Amino acid sequence: MKVLQTPHTPRTFKARLIFLAVFLGVLLMTFVVVLYKTQIVHGDEYLAKSITSTAKTETVQASRGLLTDRNGKVLVSNRITYTLSFDASVFNDNASTNAAILRLLHLCQANGVNWTDNLPISASAPFIYQLETSSDSQVSYFQKYAKDREFSISLLSAPEMVDKMRANFGIDASYSDTDARLILGIRYELAVRKLLDSPDSYVLADDISVELISQIADGNYLGAVTGTSSAREYQTTYAAHILGRIGRIWEEEYADLAKQGYSMDALVGKDGVEKAFEQYLHGKAGTRLITTNSEGKTTGELYVKDPEPGNTVALTIDVDLQKAVEDALAKRISEMTANDGIQRGGGAAVVGVGSGEILALASYPTYNLATFDQDYETLISNPALPMFNRATDGTYAPGSTFKPCTAVAALQTGTITTSTKILDKGIYTYYSSPQPTCWIYSSTGGTHGLVNVTQAITVSCNYFFYEVGRLTGIANIDDYASQFGLGKSTGIEIGDSSGSLASPEYAEANDLEWTDGQTLTAAIGQSYNLFTPLQLANYIATLAGGGAHYNAHLLKNVKSYDNSDLVYTYDETPTNTIEISPQNLQAVLSGMHDLTTGSLSTYFSNCVVDAAAKTGTAQTGGTNNNGVFVAFAPYDKPQIAVAIVIEKGDAGAALASTAVEILNSYFSKTEIGTAIVGENTLLK
Repeated sequence: MKVLQTPHTPRTFKARLIFLAVFLGVLLMTFVVVLYKTQIVHGDEYLAKSITSTAKTETVQASRGLLTDRNGKVLVSNRITYTLSFDASVFNDNASTNAAILRLLHLCQANGVNWTDNLPISASAPFIYQLETSSDSQVSYFQKYAKDREFSISLLSAPEMVDKMRANFGIDASYSDTDARLILGIRYELAVRKLLDSPDSYVLADDISVELISQIADGNYLGAVTGTSSAREYQTTYAAHILGRIGRIWEEEYADLAKQGYSMDALVGKDGVEKAFEQYLHGKAGTRLITTNSEGKTTGELYVKDPEPGNTVALTIDVDLQKAVEDALAKRISEMTANDGIQRGGGAAVVGVGSGEILALASYPTYNLATFDQDYETLISNPALPMFNRATDGTYAPGSTFKPCTAVAALQTGTITTSTKILDKGIYTYYSSPQPTCWIYSSTGGTHGLVNVTQAITVSCNYFFYEVGRLTGIANIDDYASQFGLGKSTGIEIGDSSGSLASPEYAEANDLEWTDGQTLTAAIGQSYNLFTPLQLANYIATLAGGGAHYNAHLLKNVKSYDNSDLVYTYDETPTNTIEISPQNLQAVLSGMHDLTTGSLSTYFSNCVVDAAAKTGTAQTGGTNNNGVFVAFAPYDKPQIAVAIVIEKGDAGAALASTAVEILNSYFSKTEIGTAIVGENTLLK
């Protein structure tokens, strides 16, 4: 049988091609439309859904700003470090969370890594509370956690509390007490953060090694997250009390700082200029999205907002002078202690005349910021109190260094004139009691004879100032002392003690006795007069500057991290100006100058500039008096004022050589222009 085939005509073939082309075209257009809607019309929506399902937002802390001295020398910088965090959000149940925590902590133990554990319960059984040895912040967090869980700290013993917490976090009986306590430390930290609406993850450990990071990555430690941070790098071992430390946020700080965008694990200044200038140093945190796979491994990072480093803060201190002052103070105190075996401390301050700039601020004994964490237990148990800033918080009777203030008050109120002379009779007998003596009478049985105010300052005649103090009155003396900044805060940004001014009001407020004799002793810098070394230096700077009183300050200027913008420059005017006539001022300053060219000439003959000074021997009620010394230089055009106090240092004259060392250190640099260098000044 023969089959007939219909031949394909050219017209039929062409029609089929057209149909196929149209079909493919429609299909292609369909894909284009779907793709357009997916990528363009709904692109952001689908991207957001994709990210939400595989990624989480993470705050990236900004590098902290640099701290420099007045000449641009870096004091504190940063170095990149690695951090270890634990993220509980990747787990669905207590059992897997607890197992992952213990596995990670065992790895940390094997590598000698310490982690954050603020639970105030001992690390091993039998468990005990450690509330008394914990910080206020740790105790407060624990109380807040217990209250939220309806656990009573007062009714539950530590072992009972551990049992309650084990049940709460699903830590079953298969875990030993030791391992359970390890897990509890981390679960507790996570619970506190949730209580404060903080992220689920938190930084367990700072500054971990690359080796540990590799072990975590290779071992698939679920929940472990490594990241980068920065740690403070100290370029000097000096100025510890000025620079201060940084640390994790405390509870009492968190409420306010959280509003400013700080995370609970952020590092903030705790004291010193690190705290005072936190607003400039902290920088602005960034944000990144971390994508992970089903196993919790990081698969990618996307920076939504780059972190912006903190600003560079220039301080008024000269680090070379700071070193010289600290060394000179330590040397003198060590010599005294080697001679008599008496342990003592001291403080010193150097302030710019006509500016209030603090050029150096020393406290002895001191400590090393770079090893502070390792040394902490030793530091807090040291009876010499090395962490106590004696320059700003140590309050001492000024002794005879107060006499120039009394002289100004007497001269300006018209109580005496520059030509008034008073006969030193040895024993001051105006009152039947007390009848104090002049120091020279007590020492040799002699007197200073007939002296005017200039001579009385030079020879430090107590008798003269007893009489002048009585005539001037305590109210007038205190008025001028207050104008000099004595008995109140200097304004320094890191905070200081206000000290006290002797007065009937002060005595009454503090349930102390006030008699006529108190005015006499107050006039020579005793009674209830207590000032800091910084107050004394600023007082002398005010006197040498003709009465212009400035707040003492450490901030010079602030620049952006790349030095492209000047953010802030300190430019404050005097807080007050004391009216002192040129004649009266000259009489007082001459008395101080005559001391350096007279009885202290042995020391000051080695001074590279002409200086003026005043000694003070401050009675403490014990067998050893404090030594006090103040000075300014150059005498004709004052630039700086110096104050030194050494506890149990006996006579102020014993500090003269230390003052000369400080002055020589400062003024030996003037020929290269590094003393109080102004903005944009080239060094030749």
